[in-house]
Amino acid sequence: MKKIDLGLKASSDPEQIKDRLQYQPNVFEFYTAENDFTRDGLKHLAYGIDQVKDAGINHIVLHHPMRYREYFTELLTPEAKLPELYRFIEQSSLDLLQLAYDKNVQVLIHGSYSRQTAEFLSLYPDLEHAEEYVFKRLDHFKDLGKEHVMFENSISPVFYYGDEALDAKILARDYRLAFDTSHCFIKWQGDNTKLMTALARLKQNIVHYHLVDSLGKTHDSLELGKGKIVWKNVLPLLNEDATNIFEIVLKDQTDALEQVNSFNYLKTLEEKLDVNI
Repeated sequence: MKKIDLGLKASSDPEQIKDRLQYQPNVFEFYTAENDFTRDGLKHLAYGIDQVKDAGINHIVLHHPMRYREYFTELLTPEAKLPELYRFIEQSSLDLLQLAYDKNVQVLIHGSYSRQTAEFLSLYPDLEHAEEYVFKRLDHFKDLGKEHVMFENSISPVFYYGDEALDAKILARDYRLAFDTSHCFIKWQGDNTKLMTALARLKQNIVHYHLVDSLGKTHDSLELGKGKIVWKNVLPLLNEDATNIFEIVLKDQTDALEQVNSFNYLKTLEEKLDVNI
């Protein structure tokens, strides 16, 4: 069974980094935003990476920014129709991948988001064409990032986990995957069996987990144990070689309490399962 990491998430804000480092995590994920991609912003982010590395943390993930101005950074974005958004997605990804090679860290890119997906899908003849375009974009970043890039599942109609045919397409491309448990759970409307099936089927390609609880209805990002995911069934299905963080909504961004609570919940459960084996 996988040894659970104390994986914490923060921006490059010094107060957030200071807070996370006090817990001595072994995985650190940087949540990036539009302002990280100016010349000074990238220097600030690079400094933050060095600070985390100096604290002895070797597993670092850079999460591609979710938004650019009023838009989510959808890989569905067609260059011809939304050139400025397309250029930001491309350049910010290249910037993060350059940091990944320079610093020997990882980059996480979302295959899709959900809140504006319908708007972006309307730019394509049908879902099949949209899906084909997203796979081309993912192939592009896979070729660029190689062992430094991974792709995360959404709850949108594009690039989600748990559908047998779509999972087969993903595995055929041998993508390195980031698996968000809550996204899969919500996509299947709180179906634990679907979640477990997806975890098992994709296990060999998963390199990183976002361990998050949910009630299975909306994107609620709950502490572990406060939703409806059956964690005792999740634990045996996790890839032992993958890393993980706890991507929980925080009441205070300078206090990782809810993330740490989730780690402690899972460690207690892990110990109980070990005793019963």
